[in-house]
Amino acid sequence: MPVFGLAALWNGSAPPERVAAWVEGLGALLPTAQSLQLVVALRAEDAGLEVKVEAPGYPRSAVERLAEEVKRTGGTFVELWRLPKAERDSFRATTFGAGTPYAGNERGAAARALQQHLGRLALSGARPSGPPPNPLEAPVPGRATPPGRTPAVARPAEPPRPAPADERAGAAPEETDSSTGSPGESSTPPPPPPAARVQTHRVQVAPPGSPQRRGRRFAVKLELEFRTELDFVREHALNISNGGLFVRTAHRPQPDSVVTVDVKLPNGERLQGDAVVVHVVDDPYTGGVGLAFLSDDVTFSQTLDRYLASLAGGLG
Repeated sequence: MPVFGLAALWNGSAPPERVAAWVEGLGALLPTAQSLQLVVALRAEDAGLEVKVEAPGYPRSAVERLAEEVKRTGGTFVELWRLPKAERDSFRATTFGAGTPYAGNERGAAARALQQHLGRLALSGARPSGPPPNPLEAPVPGRATPPGRTPAVARPAEPPRPAPADERAGAAPEETDSSTGSPGESSTPPPPPPAARVQTHRVQVAPPGSPQRRGRRFAVKLELEFRTELDFVREHALNISNGGLFVRTAHRPQPDSVVTVDVKLPNGERLQGDAVVVHVVDDPYTGGVGLAFLSDDVTFSQTLDRYLASLAGGLG
């Protein structure tokens, strides 16, 4: 059964009693969870709780309630599974590496530990003006953020869409004669085509709630099998990143459902693991599903990293 990683972070601005009540109520807030595993991190300036939720599908409505409750406690809610594995592992190591594990039925003990630590932070003097930062809202590496704009976030794998004819290969729009209104020579020389218009396709904007895809997406055509409880389907993945992939298919599982993927790579290796359906494109010609990788398996991560490195180097 798949495991979804979630976390909450607090500092001295959070009311300790509210945080403790939230932790003790996790079982009621996650009714579909088959099991819970907790890790409490008590650090010099903040505190955190990691929650590993074992569930048959992604409990989106319950997680949205969790996020709202964390916000009310003055904390920051993080859907860890939305981070690619390398970033997820780094965040876990720096935030929860020295943490204390608790079983799901030990929520009371975890709540008391957090309450006591946050109480000490509140009395320590400097009181933060807001909750800790969310790693999912960090800028995408290598991408500049214009002044006054929200930092760009990466999108999950999505289907490419052809650009209009006047945007292919950097073509400039056809000039119109000002006297006749028909195509012809203009009275002034046309401006050179903008350098930025050399793109050959546009990308759909990701729907709300899509996971972060931090890093480069590559166009591919990879043989793939995916399994649900009802279907076994052989298709092709059209693009891939370190966060997930897009599959062109007429078989479209419901959003938030979990599928098992088996991707055949050109070098003979295979990517095998769980993925969650993060969005569905209902188009008869270009439709399919966007999948976000869930696997925490080291072999899966290393295999994916090697393949993406080969694509970046022009070898894939």
